[in-house]
Amino acid sequence: MAGQQRVVVIGAGVVGAAVADELTARGWTDVTVLDQGPLWAAGGSSSHAPGLVFQANGSKTMTEFATYTVKKLCSLDLDGEPCFLQVGGLEVATTPERLQDLRRRHGWLASWGVGSTILSTAECLELYPLLDEARILGGLLIPTDGLAKSVRAIEAQGRRAMERGARFVAECEVLAVNTEDGAVTGVSTNRGDFVADIVLCCAGIWGQKVAGMVGMTLPLTPLAHQLAWTGPVPELAGQEAEVLRPILRHQDQDLYYRDNYDKLIVGYYGHDPMPVDVSDIATQFRDGVMPSVLEFTPDDFASAWQESRKLIPALDEAEIAEGINGLFSFTTDGFPLIGESREVKGFWVAEAVWVTHSAGVARAVAEWLVDGQSSYDLHECDVNRFEPHHLAPDYVVARDCQNFVEVYDILHPLQPMESPRALRTSPFYARHLELGGQMLEASGWERPQWLEANTGLLEGRDIPTPNDWAARYWSPIVGAEAQATRETVALYDMTALKRLEVRGRGATEFLQRLSTGNVDKSIGAVTYCLLLDERGRIHSDVTVARLGPQHYQVGANGNLDLDWFERHLPHDGSVLVSDITPGTCCLGLWGPRARDLLQPLTSTEVSNAAFKYFRAQQLYVGMVPVTAMRLSFVGELGWELYTTADMGLKLWDTLWEGGQEHGIFAAGRGAFTSLRLEKGYRSFGADMTSEHTPAEAGLEFAVKMDKSDFIGKTALERLSGSEPAKRLTCLTIDDPRSVVMGKEPVFAGDDVVGYVTSAGYGYTAGVGIAYAWLPAESATLGRSVEIGYFADRVKATVTTEPIVDPSMSRLRS
Repeated sequence: MAGQQRVVVIGAGVVGAAVADELTARGWTDVTVLDQGPLWAAGGSSSHAPGLVFQANGSKTMTEFATYTVKKLCSLDLDGEPCFLQVGGLEVATTPERLQDLRRRHGWLASWGVGSTILSTAECLELYPLLDEARILGGLLIPTDGLAKSVRAIEAQGRRAMERGARFVAECEVLAVNTEDGAVTGVSTNRGDFVADIVLCCAGIWGQKVAGMVGMTLPLTPLAHQLAWTGPVPELAGQEAEVLRPILRHQDQDLYYRDNYDKLIVGYYGHDPMPVDVSDIATQFRDGVMPSVLEFTPDDFASAWQESRKLIPALDEAEIAEGINGLFSFTTDGFPLIGESREVKGFWVAEAVWVTHSAGVARAVAEWLVDGQSSYDLHECDVNRFEPHHLAPDYVVARDCQNFVEVYDILHPLQPMESPRALRTSPFYARHLELGGQMLEASGWERPQWLEANTGLLEGRDIPTPNDWAARYWSPIVGAEAQATRETVALYDMTALKRLEVRGRGATEFLQRLSTGNVDKSIGAVTYCLLLDERGRIHSDVTVARLGPQHYQVGANGNLDLDWFERHLPHDGSVLVSDITPGTCCLGLWGPRARDLLQPLTSTEVSNAAFKYFRAQQLYVGMVPVTAMRLSFVGELGWELYTTADMGLKLWDTLWEGGQEHGIFAAGRGAFTSLRLEKGYRSFGADMTSEHTPAEAGLEFAVKMDKSDFIGKTALERLSGSEPAKRLTCLTIDDPRSVVMGKEPVFAGDDVVGYVTSAGYGYTAGVGIAYAWLPAESATLGRSVEIGYFADRVKATVTTEPIVDPSMSRLRS
């Protein structure tokens, strides 16, 4: 965003103050921060937050937010008093399962560049002598974790922002966000109006209320979380320092602890969820009690105190002195809400942000506002990532409460949400259930991971069994389905993939501008393209099928692609973008016998000469009108067959009946992933993100530098001639038991040099496959590396890709 802007920030908590600091540091000094409460403990979650900062997270971005927060707060003081007490963080295990998970978390930290150590029982006791030795199996130490002094940090950042020209206004309640012609113009408050080009909502637990002023729905729920202060602990008598021991997590029982001089503070997530409607939250202090603090409910804390006394026997000699039920924000997927409203230009949010990630999120928002993009990959956090059903009030409360319950749970990468389920079902759902489909969930869609009806495919096959962790949500049928796809013909339900329709007199010019490929080809052409940002980084990857002179169907990755298209629409109405996913469906008909099955069912010739690879045609399959695209995510001959949702079941039944003589079967997502990896097809969000360029991701072929200007082209021209410093690299693993899952660190000797993105077993190649980001010098063919997997080091080799059918003869046959 070019030029100085007038910014109003709603909320002077730990996020609002940090944003003001980050914006003014970048030269945007016309910043006004409003809060309905007093400065600097205004009464929101920041004012009562216990301040524990644990950096370990399966998300690279969330870890980076936390790491920046630690670094920044360590550099701050308020009148000589520190804003961060870097005492380290200790996570302990009291079960074998938790100890294994701590090893996994240790791997995440190594992948994301944060130092940590797995500790023995004795080492845990040395750091935290209060623990009951008999209960501790081991621990994870992150030396750079610690305690954020949140109110102190708020004031320190606020003061610094004011020195640069920002204003902070207390006791100023926002009553309305003013708009004109779909853009913000300012806010109205109990202290008058404030003019603004940008209004940034950092209102925390009141975020829904403020966003509602512009008609924006935030999938956020304030939930009460119990926090208790002990009385003096005799064993800590005489402790004059606020904190001597590391902050402590006992995740097996949903508990955490921190020193408080000669006392302890105990936090608890094990009670039943306590959601609170935003309309029921006060806006002002009452009798000295801040609005984010509710009355403590001792009965809900009883089991926490019992467990705490077992873990820390010294608490037998102490009592609970006081407690609160403090409100925090939870979201439906556990990530923050960051970005600009789709409907109201200039209305931004930075919501559901905990102290742990506060400065990192503030930096990301400031970069986005000032520079037009952030240095962080924000696809997990973008407020526009949600599908419409994700915003339904009942869904939001249900999922937010479940995320509260699971906050310390050990979650498998494939583990689906338990409830609500069967929200989005394709026309083929009933057939999957009839065939014994083992259903997992993605963005509300029910999809089979494998189908029990395919047990017979196992006959004569030796499918290797992976290690225990990788064997969850797995069956040997997965391998049989993968192998059989390359032998006969299979049906894959691809309905969950986002489909956009682009029409209008300016459609071709629009897509040429947004994408790296040349889509201005003959009708029926399909083009694989990238969407880049202005830095030449990958925003997404798409397939674009030209179905008419100004009519295109785009295979996209999700709602953020729809948002990207809509934000770049011309203002003259010459282009219309529609999400056609809900009203359509798709089957992947793939395998060497796909043509033998399809040809008798249609009058359209589907020979290789008549229907070439990466072409699309309108045709009929029996009585079903279909848009057929000769594409394949699994690397085999075949088609994606699209039709309207009302005709989907008929399409399935027609293909199923016609395929009996060809050995047709339905295959699941497990086989799909294996076959995708064997072909080296990238998955956006896992294999590449906005951190990466096409050259780094091995996708230069999708960029046509000889076409007219497109977003990101200038940046790529500046990079032309320079070799990428890092590359997405294919690794193979010989040991079939040593299948890894993704996000593991990659070692060259004792040094962590990268991390795994996608991984699985290649059942037709007979090797484990892992894609990883490695420095270019480590990505040379034949290079041996090791992957950290729990407590093991898995040997892997840099391999040329694709592993299967490098000549593309199977696809093009």
